[in-house]
Amino acid sequence: MSDFEYPRPQLVREHWMSLNGPWKFRYDDERTYKIPDGPIEWTHTIEVPFAPEATASGIGDTGFHWVCWYEREFEIGPHNGHTILHFGAVDYRARVWVNGHLVAEHEGGHTPFSCNISTALRADGKQVVTVYVEDDPHDLAKPRGKQDWLLEPHSIWYPRTTGIWQSVWLEQVASTYIQTLRWTPIFETYEIGCEIFATGDVNEDLFVEVKIWHGDNLLADDHYKLLGHEANRKIALSDPGIDDSRNELLWSPERPTLLDAEVTLHHKGVVLDRIVSYTALRSVAINRDRFMLNGRAYALRLVLDQGYWPGSLLTAPSDAALKRDVELAKAMGFNGVRKHQKIEDPRYLYWADRLGLLVWEEMPSAYRFSPKAITRMVREWTEAIERDYSHPCIIVWVAFNESWGVPNLTLTQAHRNAVEALYHLTRTLDATRPVIGNDGWEASATDILGIHDYDCNPDKLAARYTTTEPTRTLFDQRRPGGRILTLDGFPHRGQPIVLTEFGGIAFDKDAAQELKTWGYSRAHTEDSFIDLYRRLLEVVNTTTMFSGFCYTQFSDTFQEANGLLCADRTPKVALEMINAATRAGTTEEKPAGS
Repeated sequence: MSDFEYPRPQLVREHWMSLNGPWKFRYDDERTYKIPDGPIEWTHTIEVPFAPEATASGIGDTGFHWVCWYEREFEIGPHNGHTILHFGAVDYRARVWVNGHLVAEHEGGHTPFSCNISTALRADGKQVVTVYVEDDPHDLAKPRGKQDWLLEPHSIWYPRTTGIWQSVWLEQVASTYIQTLRWTPIFETYEIGCEIFATGDVNEDLFVEVKIWHGDNLLADDHYKLLGHEANRKIALSDPGIDDSRNELLWSPERPTLLDAEVTLHHKGVVLDRIVSYTALRSVAINRDRFMLNGRAYALRLVLDQGYWPGSLLTAPSDAALKRDVELAKAMGFNGVRKHQKIEDPRYLYWADRLGLLVWEEMPSAYRFSPKAITRMVREWTEAIERDYSHPCIIVWVAFNESWGVPNLTLTQAHRNAVEALYHLTRTLDATRPVIGNDGWEASATDILGIHDYDCNPDKLAARYTTTEPTRTLFDQRRPGGRILTLDGFPHRGQPIVLTEFGGIAFDKDAAQELKTWGYSRAHTEDSFIDLYRRLLEVVNTTTMFSGFCYTQFSDTFQEANGLLCADRTPKVALEMINAATRAGTTEEKPAGS
């Protein structure tokens, strides 16, 4: 990234080194090279962290490739502790060597991994890191999200992403250091849960100091002894009493209050590690048929975001581009996004935390059911939840979408078991957020019932959902998308109903592109586009059955021209007009908790 920032925003250290930039690269589809001992004939230079399919990488090869290699040199000063090498994401299976020593292996294209490379480093001079990647473009039993298995993008699938596509960096730490940090807001008692896990050589007499600030106001300065390299404490914040003062501490899209934090690890008076972090005080919950934020019913106005850019694909062109996407979503009148089939870069979540944007995080799908596919999903989903647990912006986890990877839910018990297992696993890993087992239709275990309905006739949409007997008419008789909404044995139990996909109005500002693009309906002028959007949103906003919605979609994405923005994020009509239409039929809302 041209304006690269620290890649892990909730566990920040002062001393680190970016390894983004030019690396040597080559494809090896014939698997000529097994280990990097012998000379590799490098054919390209690639700009990391962009995938070779992206033009931003300097390669832009969208053909089928199974294997590729990376290599670069770096220099690092002498250090008495450990040197940790981090990869944000490598798709799909990676092996890493430093100076010819194997230091890491990882499988899973959307989650980070790290390795201690201290013993592989030379005493001085240049160090060499080599990365081997396998990524079968036709393997449908691995989590791949929207990456197409055909040569050219078709329907709702897009170009593939091979190899390194998130940041690579180094850190030097002491021989004992903080490995993980988790924050859990406890809204009911005005407490912040803090879990600290250290690792390293020292086992006795380890202490941590935790400081939390609201602006310049120090809220907590606590000291704990680590037992077994860990501490798990609740930090009580002074309750300000009256609502106006209490609300100043609460996080919401309307008032995204973050609490700055510093965690210091000590051993016998010597500082071993110091990290900078942040957290927030907020709650998300379900109460009968409503989604609750900070104890109050809260209407969700989400937009579906694929997280692709024309020249850089799944990787943002810069940190500023991630920030701009958050700003644009808010400017269009939305209070959240559903990140569709993508585990987004932590820097996006940082900007959503800081600027105030709700995020639904969704596991990228595999498209073939097998024990291997489910095992892969479970492992990668567990890693994603662990990575993103502490971000206050994340309010919902989504395990499956539209029965992808579990296509026979109405007939095959094993497919049902998979959805129910992922639902309960997610609730076990994080008991603080609602979970959707399968979004769109054929729901079983779920805290929110998501419906996908692309009927773009506002009158028909109103007639379908404005009903006094939703159980009989909607769940038993009508089938949006041609699929049953709930499986036998899982009747609607009163959970919130959210229209989680609808709209999809295609509008090409360049009419010549209409033959190359598509949407679920089409407008041909700016006026007809914004008018249809406004009428759809007015129906959805005023339908009391819904606790919220998610409009398709944020921006045009390759052959899909159904964005509110063009692929380069240029608004198709004035942002003010989109904002007014998004809120059509609503009344002004106060910050959640006020």
